[in-house]
Amino acid sequence: DKATLLRRVYLDLTGLPPTPEEVDEFLADETNDAYERVVDRLLDSPRYGERWGRHWLDLVRYADSDGQESDSDRPQAWRYRDFVIHAFNDDMPFDQFVRWQIAGDEYEPDNPQAIVATGFLIGGTHSELESQFLEEERLFNRYNELDDVISTLGTSLLGLTVGCARC
Repeated sequence: DKATLLRRVYLDLTGLPPTPEEVDEFLADETNDAYERVVDRLLDSPRYGERWGRHWLDLVRYADSDGQESDSDRPQAWRYRDFVIHAFNDDMPFDQFVRWQIAGDEYEPDNPQAIVATGFLIGGTHSELESQFLEEERLFNRYNELDDVISTLGTSLLGLTVGCARC
């Protein structure tokens, strides 16, 4: 029925149910394009990017902190999160979305949004080793971080686990 259809499209596109007023308005609308107009309105809603951007952020292991033992806050991490949300809301072409995240600073070095998009590369766990650690331990830690980036890149864009390629 129309009320169920409306509820499903709301939950699918925004993750939120319609308000009682929105249900009443939709049920009262007898025009042929009522459903299409609702879909267009929901796709234009900021909630759309928030809902679907969250899936991408989960895939690329976004966090507001470093994780690991140090688990320091990343006070500017929200910039990358907001880039992803706006990319979904602005219907950014997927090839641009990917290019900017991998090398936005190279493709468009004068575009602040392209540079923010490279937050993809540092979204995973990170730890600062204290000064008493040997250079060899620091290097090994850096290799682990780079391995994490490559593994995330393969998993998120290729749908393949490439972590074993390191060995």
